[in-house]
Amino acid sequence: MKVTIRDSNILKTIDFNEVAQHLQKKGWHETGKIYNDLGSIWRFKDCYSGEEFEILLPLKYDLGDYAARISDAIKTLEEVEKRSQLDILSDLLTVASNITIQGMVIQVPDRPIVNNVTVLGVVVTKLRKIQMELTEFDCNTAIKAYRDRLPILCSGDLIKIDDTFVLQNPRGLILGCGN
Repeated sequence: MKVTIRDSNILKTIDFNEVAQHLQKKGWHETGKIYNDLGSIWRFKDCYSGEEFEILLPLKYDLGDYAARISDAIKTLEEVEKRSQLDILSDLLTVASNITIQGMVIQVPDRPIVNNVTVLGVVVTKLRKIQMELTEFDCNTAIKAYRDRLPILCSGDLIKIDDTFVLQNPRGLILGCGN
């Protein structure tokens, strides 16, 4: 089954700088700017088929068609990279507000005054390590989950800093996924 990303709220959270970095890593070349630097043109030539591809990357978040252009870019990347749109979105996602993470605590603090834990959770279909700084009460709950190997649910605002996901403003941490 092929999934198409159409949620404009999610597409609007994709940072065009993140897309540009992704394109560079994958061998795309920026060939120009358009409309007073409102967008950039990226091109890629498949060395096997000889087919050429183009992406128009918006460079301003407040453009009326920002989400549509990001959607088009993801569709093109799906074709070129032969990966699902969800997989590509997972690589590009840098912010997700008010998201609930389900996962397993894989690291707890070794000192009682530090309340940072690491959870292995799913972010847009991929298992990712997610850092969380918890209250003392929630940290004790996370330690219990770690010790007893219980899954957890926790809501917050997910951001990606470099290659690390961080759940900011964590709230509502529960054990066993509500069971």
